[in-house]
Amino acid sequence: MTGAEGFLLAMGLGLFAGILSGIPAMLAIAGVPLVTALIAAAFGMFDLSFLNFYPARVWGVMSNRLLMAVPLFILMGVLLERARLAERMLGVLARLTGGSSRGMALSVLAFSALIAASTGIIGATVVMLVLIGLPAMRAAGVDKRLAAGLICASGTLGQVIPPSIVLVLLGDQIGNVYLEAQQRAGNFAPDAVSVGDLFAGALVPGLMLVAFYALYVALRLRPLPGATRAPRDPVPAAEVLFTFLPPVLLIAAVLGSILAGVATTTEAAGLGAVGALLLAAHAAEPLRAGRWLIAGAGLAALALVGIGMGGMGRAAPGSPAALAALGAALVIGLGTLWGAVRLWGAGLLQGAMTETIRISGMVFGIVVAASLLALVFRGFGGDRMVAEMMAALPGGTYGAIALVMVLIFLLGFLLEAVEIIYIVVPLLGPPILGTDISPIWFAILIAINLQTSFLTPPFGFALFYFRSVAPRDITTLDTYRGVVPFVLLQLAALGVLIAWPGLATWLPHQIFR
Repeated sequence: MTGAEGFLLAMGLGLFAGILSGIPAMLAIAGVPLVTALIAAAFGMFDLSFLNFYPARVWGVMSNRLLMAVPLFILMGVLLERARLAERMLGVLARLTGGSSRGMALSVLAFSALIAASTGIIGATVVMLVLIGLPAMRAAGVDKRLAAGLICASGTLGQVIPPSIVLVLLGDQIGNVYLEAQQRAGNFAPDAVSVGDLFAGALVPGLMLVAFYALYVALRLRPLPGATRAPRDPVPAAEVLFTFLPPVLLIAAVLGSILAGVATTTEAAGLGAVGALLLAAHAAEPLRAGRWLIAGAGLAALALVGIGMGGMGRAAPGSPAALAALGAALVIGLGTLWGAVRLWGAGLLQGAMTETIRISGMVFGIVVAASLLALVFRGFGGDRMVAEMMAALPGGTYGAIALVMVLIFLLGFLLEAVEIIYIVVPLLGPPILGTDISPIWFAILIAINLQTSFLTPPFGFALFYFRSVAPRDITTLDTYRGVVPFVLLQLAALGVLIAWPGLATWLPHQIFR
């Protein structure tokens, strides 16, 4: 073992020790490489001039327009969660099923898939499902372990079903690493990989995973003895329509504007944040006139998105279409301003903004820290060592992919998704992305694999959130045993995706190529 390899090994061990010690992950990810570099430099094993590139890397992160979508998507999810819109949707679903065990469990799953595309915030989704869905499922006779596993697994669907914050971060890393790796391989004009590609690529695998969950629940579920079915509570069609239509339209507008090429990911995230603010304000607005203004703003926003998707967005200045668009923009601005004032007066907007800043700060702190880790890793020649190691693996590129997938799965027991993305992709991705392997397929494989990190003990965040609000008769062991089948289903979905890459690549090529 050379000196550089020894320092790399020490840095890796120190990194895991730092993260497991309980100190903030950002400090461990940045501090351990820095200390390792300083010690190695004292022995003449590291050139400190590599660190001169770090300010430029930080500037690149903070000026990245794509990453601006992260706090906007977070704000969208927090506003929808705090406005209790999801709670009302689940309540309507519970009444529609009439309390049957299978119907109630499948309703929770269907609701989770829908809310995953709206919020994507695991903590809020899992806690809400525990408080609302768990009592209903247990009253309907669903076994406590199955209920616990279903809630934990369903609460993580927002990491795979677009629009997803994980896919935004993964798209940023895959896009950059793929471009650099292809240029090193001699391809100076590779097709760019966008977050829109990943959103389109994740749609079919995400829905496939939901279908796997639904099939397992339908086959596995047996009502407990003595369970009583609640009488069916008639739900007016208008209540169903006005409960589900607004969030569905919001999701369609955000995702559709990206896939149709009308808006960039950041612009669509801004649309989602404004739409979530309008929905939350409409629910909290006591005045009828204010509700009409907010509803009009939402309809005007949908109209503008529809015009853009229809290819009618290029209107000549002064034309009736341009004047209509200007009027719609004015209505949107007035409605958004009115809604923001109302939510601020109700104290909801302040809390949502504070939570958004907290989560965004955690994400960007890890991103900036991981840039230093990647820089020190390259300074030790780690990128060359990884390329040589993967080239020597049996199976060539597919052997290297298998190694990365196994490593990500194992890291999921200890690290969270954001940390894994910004450690694994820049360090281990270049040898794979420098080949003719589809970067979209590789990215979706990582996304499906990353979802298991939220369910695997001891640091699965979905398990933490579940245990924080679950009743005492559901033990930690019950929770762990409940999530095992869903982790296996995730791995089965990963296997299907490996066998049929077209599941991830067909839709992006149909839309963007």
